[in-house]
Amino acid sequence: MQDVKFGLFLPTGDFAAAKQVALRAENDGFYSVSLNDHFFSPLGSPQVPQLECFTTLTAVAAVTSRIRLTPTVTAASFRPPPLLAKITSTLDQVSNGRLTLGLGAGWQQSEYDAHGYAYPSNAERLAQMAEAIQVLKAMWTQAEPTFHGQYYTIDKAYNNPRPVQQPRPPLMLGGSGSGLLKIAAAEADILNIIPPIFNGKDFVNDPVATVAFDMAQLERRIGMFRKYVGEAGRDPQHIELGGMLMLCVSDTADDPAFGKIASRLGFPDVETARRSPLLCMGTPDEVRRDLTTRIEDLGLTYFIFIPTSMDTQTLFVKNVMPEFVSR
Repeated sequence: MQDVKFGLFLPTGDFAAAKQVALRAENDGFYSVSLNDHFFSPLGSPQVPQLECFTTLTAVAAVTSRIRLTPTVTAASFRPPPLLAKITSTLDQVSNGRLTLGLGAGWQQSEYDAHGYAYPSNAERLAQMAEAIQVLKAMWTQAEPTFHGQYYTIDKAYNNPRPVQQPRPPLMLGGSGSGLLKIAAAEADILNIIPPIFNGKDFVNDPVATVAFDMAQLERRIGMFRKYVGEAGRDPQHIELGGMLMLCVSDTADDPAFGKIASRLGFPDVETARRSPLLCMGTPDEVRRDLTTRIEDLGLTYFIFIPTSMDTQTLFVKNVMPEFVSR
């Protein structure tokens, strides 16, 4: 089994705050920091501030020295794959080999429409992402990168300097739809499991999908993935499993914050919310038990947290993290 790793989601609309959180996360012993990749924030109206993902992570790389940079996740269709290869190679150089590239097919149609980007069907966006991965891997590893596909073509697309990491930066795919799982089974180093997005909303904004994606659904998705990994001729032990989830920790067992979070996400009560794979919520003892179950029973080892408060982060670092990782 992989070592247990904890990542932290950065503030998405204020660089000063993102920098402060990243520096603290590195000092606290987190494995990685993440930012989403959007033009419009998915957490409010289109006018809510939203930093550009790679510019922000490159600036964070320049002021940190150990923590990894993990976009969660890049929309493959926002940038031509050769440009994304150059951007990610440069970020790996700037960070001295600390990039883990999170990649997805994109889902928020409003930003595509507003910025004049084509928004093809889910199947076509996945097919484009699969080809983009081939372009990325070629430009990360080949002296004379060449690829000819249905959507993308490169011919001696020289990419110097290439990434620091050898043979290439790790690739993390985010999602859990069957199409993405098949691509991840063949290509990914890490699978970040979140609910499939069918109606243009992610789990934070879609109570129906959030409640429906229970532990039984998560287990089914992991089972599907492992089946696809076998069909791809790979060893499931070589692919890390993780997820992005909200984190709320309190010393008070009946903290009102638990009920507010449960209600916000659409759960009928706190206990149902506690059983969700998309939440890690409770006292430090309860959170430790929850994480242990996910690790031992499901094989999840890379958790990217969206903390609900600074107090939550402090309690987690002091009273939960030492159980699983050494600083």
